[in-house]
Amino acid sequence: MGNRSRIIAGTDISRSVADALQYISYYHPPDYVRSLSQAYAREQSPSAKNAIGQILLNSRMAGFGRRPICQDTGLVVVFAKVGMEVRIKSAASFADLVNRGVRQAYLDPDNPLRPSIVSDPLGRRLNTRDNTPAVVHVDLVPGNQIEITIAAKGGGSENKARFTTLNPSASVADWVVDTVSTLGCGWCPPGLISVGIGGSAEKAMLLAKEAMNEPIDMSELAARGPSSAEEELRIELYERINGLGIGAQGLGGLTTVVDVKVATYPTHAASKPVALIPQCAANRHLTFALDGTGPVQLQPPDLSEWPQIGNEDLHTADVRRVSLDALTKEETASWRCGETLLLSGKMLTGRDAAHKRIVELIDAGERLPVDLRGRVIYYVGPVRAVRDEVVGPAGPTTSSRMDSFTEKLLAETGLFAMVGKAERSPAAIESIVRHKTPYLIAVGGAAYLISKSIKTARIVAFEDLGMEAIYEFEVQDMPVIMAVDVEGTSIHNSGPLEWRKRMAADTIARNIGV
Repeated sequence: MGNRSRIIAGTDISRSVADALQYISYYHPPDYVRSLSQAYAREQSPSAKNAIGQILLNSRMAGFGRRPICQDTGLVVVFAKVGMEVRIKSAASFADLVNRGVRQAYLDPDNPLRPSIVSDPLGRRLNTRDNTPAVVHVDLVPGNQIEITIAAKGGGSENKARFTTLNPSASVADWVVDTVSTLGCGWCPPGLISVGIGGSAEKAMLLAKEAMNEPIDMSELAARGPSSAEEELRIELYERINGLGIGAQGLGGLTTVVDVKVATYPTHAASKPVALIPQCAANRHLTFALDGTGPVQLQPPDLSEWPQIGNEDLHTADVRRVSLDALTKEETASWRCGETLLLSGKMLTGRDAAHKRIVELIDAGERLPVDLRGRVIYYVGPVRAVRDEVVGPAGPTTSSRMDSFTEKLLAETGLFAMVGKAERSPAAIESIVRHKTPYLIAVGGAAYLISKSIKTARIVAFEDLGMEAIYEFEVQDMPVIMAVDVEGTSIHNSGPLEWRKRMAADTIARNIGV
């Protein structure tokens, strides 16, 4: 094996994977925080600025508290470059060593992470309870060390991955911009868009997935100018995607992405495979190397570099305080699209599995285990609480997954309002108008911040569903934004449209020298 060969213990791989997953669960990459801070400073949309502020405040709180940035602690994806002069001392496979680390990280008693992986995707979809297995990619490369890039990819952004095969002469930029314009905001912007071009279908997807873990450098690239076709495309996409006006959380604003990544690979003369994968505001990833001297030693980032944003910067005198325990239909009908509300009182939770069961009980004519009349329901699956916590990080899940259940729930239960993340479908908005039941959003990417507004939590139904059980939360000043009012006005339609027009007008004014 030569003098340069090294032995790396399998236990060091597992331990390093576990430590890295814990690390990225509560520490944002500093380059993302810097870019998001710049976006916060220049944002002109009040709603979007508030959302970015919540994400930054949440990031700082999560780092100090060492609790997850987001309640969706992700599907684990690993890219490993294994030096060909390395010998791994273990009877287990590399994937098994990685999965041991995943298991250790997600079951860590000091900071348990939410297990979201289900087995048997076509059948019973039972939760594996430890977030295994990871998705593992291994390349053999020259050298005598192992370089591992590890990421935790949330379902909201992963669900928005797209692929196409273009004609060789077709515009990649046009397809990407058109596709991003149709994704909605369930991928939780502001984040990144990563594009893989070439190879085959699966290669293009891998290119995009791996490239999104590269350092954020759009400011530097724009300052020095492009030096390749890939860099020219990055700048064009960055400008055009932000020009869509989608903004933070889809509220309309200047920043939808802080960077765009592009990776290419040779392809067949008849093909142009193109993959697009969004990265959400959680943006969890880390690269480290093992050289046989033990597990990785990770140093915390300097949190003093995080911006000093407080609740007082986010909640102005214009917010409306709402008592959930004294709520009336008349009051909910007075809420207007774009308005910021601070909710206090008792609310229920319920997401995909709970909605499915409720509808099945209604269809069977059976009594529901909890009375929804006059209540507000929050689409959330929280992280398990530790120590003196009432509940773990508890940010919203993507609401569109509840749309197929919405009409039945509103027609049969007397629900007063819904809270979730991102846009609703036209059919769901029709139900909102028909039953005068508004829809509000909490900020995706602010899970730890939101959890601090929850003062009590107890399971009231479907305990066997784990994190998808129905809880009753008592909240105090939980921040939400009115997204769809009882007249059917949706901020996810009006906000981006307004800011797209504003930015287009500013561009025209600059071009004519006004």
